[in-house]
Amino acid sequence: MALRHRLVRRTPQQVWDVLADGDRFGTWVVGTSGSSERDGEWPAEGARITYTVRLGRWQADGRTVVRVSEPPRRLELEAFSGPLGTARIAFELRPWGDDTLVIFDEHPLRGPGGAVHNAALDAVQQLRHRVLLRRFARTVESATAPERR
Repeated sequence: MALRHRLVRRTPQQVWDVLADGDRFGTWVVGTSGSSERDGEWPAEGARITYTVRLGRWQADGRTVVRVSEPPRRLELEAFSGPLGTARIAFELRPWGDDTLVIFDEHPLRGPGGAVHNAALDAVQQLRHRVLLRRFARTVESATAPERR
């Protein structure tokens, strides 16, 4: 299981507002380019976004569906990776003083991706998630002003 956390220097609502913008996923999710809301009202349960995944010359279309949405504290997604199956991706937002502790969890859920899942792949995912959370924090903090208390 690949579990990481990061302190984001904004309120849970401000962090949620960025998660709730499906058109912005492509700006902070590592490996994606572009994203758009396709079905439903993102991030309501059952809503879907689509995006393009690029690795060098290879590219594929991807989609992610909201499975659990509890604004502004929890968002759980299922990402469809074609022949590899799906992954569960979860964000938990915890108030931390004036800031937000973002806990990010991703692991294979369905299909053959789970069969090849091992500690080495978790280590690679940890590196990817570190970059993802850094980009996410930067996106949230640059999109919103600190709230005055």
